[in-house]
Amino acid sequence: MTVKVLHPGLLTSIQDLGRYGYQKYGVIVSGGMDSYSLRLANLLVGNEENEGVLEISLAGPSLKLRKATLFAITGGDLSPTINGEPVPLGRPVYLKQEGILQFGACKSGCRCYLAIAGGFAVPRIMGSKSTYLRAGIGGYQGRALQAGDELALDLPGRRAGKLIEYLVKQPAAKGSSFFTTSWYVGRAHIPLPGGAVSIRIMAGSQFAQFSELSRQRFLQDEYQITPQADRMGYRLSGPALQLTEPLEMISEAVVLGTVQVPPDGNPIILLADRQTAGGYPKIGQVAAVDIAIIAQIKPGRKICFVKISLNEAEQLYLAREEHLCQLAKAIQLKTQ
Repeated sequence: MTVKVLHPGLLTSIQDLGRYGYQKYGVIVSGGMDSYSLRLANLLVGNEENEGVLEISLAGPSLKLRKATLFAITGGDLSPTINGEPVPLGRPVYLKQEGILQFGACKSGCRCYLAIAGGFAVPRIMGSKSTYLRAGIGGYQGRALQAGDELALDLPGRRAGKLIEYLVKQPAAKGSSFFTTSWYVGRAHIPLPGGAVSIRIMAGSQFAQFSELSRQRFLQDEYQITPQADRMGYRLSGPALQLTEPLEMISEAVVLGTVQVPPDGNPIILLADRQTAGGYPKIGQVAAVDIAIIAQIKPGRKICFVKISLNEAEQLYLAREEHLCQLAKAIQLKTQ
């Protein structure tokens, strides 16, 4: 089976959970910006959590799907439809007939994830299917999707087969192109409309070397995500942050969610396609559970930082992992 790309959208690429173990050679991790939604999508179609999916940004593609395709869409709401019929988010969906999956207006969030049972049949480069766009490796020919691309699919596994058996027993609306479920997984991490979005953060390695006024502003004022926001990082605008004295740093490792401050004083949050090392002082480190929230915030939106301890960040992470584990068990029980 294949998926044909009729229109590629703004930026659609194959991503999994990333390419680990190669940063010492200068190879970035990459992977999905919102790994939480990526993992949910795979769980909903019976894939391993690290299977490659389509990451779709802001303006989505048009895709031709074959009959008997099992898929799920999670993350932001980009108004997906099959043959003009709205497709529910956060649920397994099984096509009864061939259809055109289209994405429309971006209603909430800014990235969604399309998982298909079996996953995309592309080679794993250094252990990952993720597309590293700047280097042109991984994914589909090392690039974002283009019109006319045909993506081959691997065969669905046993868990996907169980899901399909379960879905075809569910009542379907008259004339509907697909079967789906009455239950769904939540989207609690998608920012609601309104004021600034709160992001939990820990003190960075050089937090104490910023002036007291800068530390106060960083934690009390709001910052706006500028148009210079991409998979590498989000540049913020707001109160400029200053060191107490000039600091000569040797470049050191950076990680997902590192908040570094270049000489202009405007912070940068490093994200999925971040560089492997950096020489700017680091004022903060975003808690791992809030990376998914950041990944769903559009440029122009404001954020504010809330300082927490390392222990609190660890407890939040463990709670999320337990939640995902319970979801996986619940889906398995539903389809037994």
